Amino acid sequence: MQFSFNHFNFNVFDLDKSLEFYKENLGLEEVRRYEPEHGEFIIVYLGDGETDFRLELTWLRDWDKPYDLGDEEYHLAFVVDDYDAAYELHKENDVICYENEKMGIYFIADPDGYWLEVLPKKR
Repeated sequence: MQFSFNHFNFNVFDLDKSLEFYKENLGLEEVRRYEPEHGEFIIVYLGDGETDFRLELTWLRDWDKPYDLGDEEYHLAFVVDDYDAAYELHKENDVICYENEKMGIYFIADPDGYWLEVLPKKR
C-alpha cells in the first residue's frame, strides 16, 4: 500500500483577496472550483503548473471573523528557482513575516495569517 500527497487546505476569510495573494506572490493558478447550489461554501484548488499537489482554499459563507490559527506552529513550504527575485517581490509586497538568514530561508504570511516558507532550489 502506498500513499501520496494530494492537497492541503486553508480556510480563508476573503476568497478574492486570497486568490490575488497566491497568484501575485507564488504564481499559483486556479485549477478547479466547487460551488454547491446552496452557496454555503466555495472550494478552490490552486496549482503550481508543475506538480499535481494542490492548495485547497475553502471559503465559508457564514464565517464572520478571522480564523484563529492558534500558535501558528505549522506552515506550507515552497521551493523557488530564483530566490533573490522572490525575496525582492515579497519584500516589495510587504508580506515577509520572518527571516532566518543563517538557514537561508524566509516566511511570508497570507491575508489570513498562514505562514508560507520560501526555500531556494537546491543547487
